[in-house]
Amino acid sequence: MQGQLKVLLEERSCLIDTLRELEAANIEIEANGVHNGEYQLMKHDFSTECSGKYSECTTTESSDDVEKQDIEDGSDADESFFYDTKETFSELTLSCGSVEGTSDSLDKVKDLESRKDDVEKMHHKQRIENSVHFSVQRRKKLPDPIEKEKRVSLWSMIKDNVGKDLTRVCLPVYFNEPISSLQKCCEDMEYSHLLDQAYEHGRQGNNFLRVLKVAAFAVSGYASSEGRHCKPFNPLLGETYEADFPEKGIRFFSEKVSHHPTVIACHCEGRGWRFWGDSNLRSKFWGRSIQLDPVGVLNLEFDDGEVFQWSKVTTNIYNLILGKVYCDHHGTMHIRGNREYSCTLKFKEPSILDRNPHQVHGFIEDASGRKVATIFGKWDEGMYYMEGEINGNRKRNSPPSDEFMLWKSEKPAPDLTRYNLTSFAITLNELTPDLKERLPPTDSRLRPDQRHLENGEYEKANEEKQRLERRQRISRKLQDNGWKPRWFCREGEDGPYRYMGGYWEAREEGNWDNCPDVFGELNESMVGE
Repeated sequence: MQGQLKVLLEERSCLIDTLRELEAANIEIEANGVHNGEYQLMKHDFSTECSGKYSECTTTESSDDVEKQDIEDGSDADESFFYDTKETFSELTLSCGSVEGTSDSLDKVKDLESRKDDVEKMHHKQRIENSVHFSVQRRKKLPDPIEKEKRVSLWSMIKDNVGKDLTRVCLPVYFNEPISSLQKCCEDMEYSHLLDQAYEHGRQGNNFLRVLKVAAFAVSGYASSEGRHCKPFNPLLGETYEADFPEKGIRFFSEKVSHHPTVIACHCEGRGWRFWGDSNLRSKFWGRSIQLDPVGVLNLEFDDGEVFQWSKVTTNIYNLILGKVYCDHHGTMHIRGNREYSCTLKFKEPSILDRNPHQVHGFIEDASGRKVATIFGKWDEGMYYMEGEINGNRKRNSPPSDEFMLWKSEKPAPDLTRYNLTSFAITLNELTPDLKERLPPTDSRLRPDQRHLENGEYEKANEEKQRLERRQRISRKLQDNGWKPRWFCREGEDGPYRYMGGYWEAREEGNWDNCPDVFGELNESMVGE
């Protein structure tokens, strides 16, 4: 602090505000006798609120550099640096004691005790919420399997179904992974911090960096597919899934809204943005490979009104009969914006001679159609950009100053299973006793065959899967009899599905009266009624 006295003198007014807030927090802690664990949480809240002001007083870099660094680092909670409130206040007081005029400002601090009640009321609700949110401990591995897994020949099961829609082929549970397609949609939110950064860039008037971050987010959703060979569970009509990640600042919700065709609708709320869409996955089995063609539009809207829309590309799973099974993605993704910038990304189709797979290459275009930046990388590793138009694939032997990293994928989970779930995906089907009391009877975590598969109870899982598939065959009659989704509504006859609201409010009240028991028994007579 002594080496920065000149900066402190110039920012005297900022120092006074910081001292007041620090002292207020210190008084609040001592008055309430807060436990050490809660004290750490309050430091997190306070540091988040004051990071902008405090950074001006504790760095000799330019304000533009500070602002840029705060935006880039603000989304990574693990790398955030928090100051101890009591120790920092003491250091600031001692270091600034010789500064002319500081004694007058310190005298003003004495009246803070009278303002303690107002400060406490202002932060009381947020402190309670954060003490609950940030104490959540996510699991890091799946349960150890109870039974020994059986080996089943995929070819013997589906050789008579070549050319058919795979969603109508009844496969044993051994070909599934312990998550549903509803939870699979939530995996796109693993790198939601990119949208947080995009929101901040746009709020500061930098729409160019915003569209780059949105493009990186659109690609990042494919990173979790590397090494994933198993099929997610096909949800039942009316089945839902919720995901509340306060540490990431998101709340996600999805529901199966149609059985024929199979349509899943989702809605997610983040820090300054909303993401929603519905998807119909058409699949075909071609003997040695499976082709998955997504149908539907994904929407992203920021609080300032800027909207981006795009559709996913085609996915193929190869070597089902002989060789190592692997997946790849190919096609063109158009990210359309309603303002200044849009983006076009080309997922390169794999070839036998290709020694550099998983390539993605594209351009950022302004409203006039001029290419202002080139974006490139791999969908399983990371994405980069360079200003201007660069033709062809980017060579990695160029100077590193020419390119800037937008996103980098996380490391694989430490305890890999044959499902190859990411660390984020491992948390999606976790069911704690406290959470079980809050969930509706339609949530995917309560699906019995999926739960048995996760626990390694393969015989029970297969029996339950067959029972639920028999129940699923009746769903079409339910839909023909006027069944409607509980939480989503369709815009027009053939329009997209939009979230109607009310789910999180019903969860708070524990009111699930209008939610059907989708995992229970159902017969033909009940459908007629």
